[in-house]
Amino acid sequence: MQHLVRKNILELAPYASARHEFEGEADVFLDANENPFDTGFNRYPDPLQHEVKTVLSSIKNVPIENIFLGNGSDEAIDLLIRIFCEPRKDHILILPPTYGMYKVSASISDVAIKAVPLTPDFQPDVAATLAASDAHSKLLFLCTPNNPTGNSFERGRVEEFLQQFKGIVVADEAYIDFSSQKSCTELLAQYTNLVVLQTFSKAWGLAGIRLGIAYASQEIIGYFNKVKPPYNVNVLTQKAALEALQNHEVQQKQVQDILEERKKLATALSDFPFVQHLYPSDANFLLVKIEDPNALYRHLVSQKIIVRNRSTVLLCDGCLRITIGTKAENARLLKVLKTY
Repeated sequence: MQHLVRKNILELAPYASARHEFEGEADVFLDANENPFDTGFNRYPDPLQHEVKTVLSSIKNVPIENIFLGNGSDEAIDLLIRIFCEPRKDHILILPPTYGMYKVSASISDVAIKAVPLTPDFQPDVAATLAASDAHSKLLFLCTPNNPTGNSFERGRVEEFLQQFKGIVVADEAYIDFSSQKSCTELLAQYTNLVVLQTFSKAWGLAGIRLGIAYASQEIIGYFNKVKPPYNVNVLTQKAALEALQNHEVQQKQVQDILEERKKLATALSDFPFVQHLYPSDANFLLVKIEDPNALYRHLVSQKIIVRNRSTVLLCDGCLRITIGTKAENARLLKVLKTY
């Protein structure tokens, strides 16, 4: 692993916050220059989010030392690039169409991007991707289930990358709770070059608190904690996440409702004459090829219904991406579509 990590990161002496230096029990805290008057938020948060990780560990069956929590998955993506990629020297590999923040984060860090398009059926081209890689290919981002296409990558292809790619393989599983495919977290013990990203934004219904998860080897998690800001996850976010985790059955019920609505919406959409193709989905959205996507998009906007126009994205020509809403929201969408 050390030959992949940037030299300056290996040599970095991380900032030691007051809450890092003392983690035990005490009655009087005079170490962190905090306001002593209790506002409910006058104390700094736990910098390593032990309480949240403890509950998350039991649900996901991943040891606490293999978990990193950040300000959305975007923080984990940014940290991965800063840990492993030397600006103007190394590069990342992406497989478009895919989540846009991989490219943005790399560009911000002045790290080059190599793009190898997915196959027409939205699967990774393993041979072409490996052929495009070299000694400076530090990170390979696999978005599975993929955004914006909605499909999961075949597990065999993912494992081929883990066995043959010389850098870090990042499986971004933001939508994994809506998929029938098992999480790549099951492969963590087998592959030390694997990082799995998940989030509280989708299935947990907590997009507003901005909390992302990275699962990886203890060594990689150590680099995350070395580079991250000392208090990257605030008290309010930790409290909201803990409350959701302690009511796991609510999340499970909501996921089941979304899956049922996804099936119903897919069936209904396939009956419209302007729908040319409906792609299978393992996510909480559907990618739909439309006869005139721009016209339909404008029609929906005029009726105060907003979907995502993906018609100019590679391999998604003519497509709109429709998030699965509530039963009432989906019914309204279908009613408006009947007037188109």
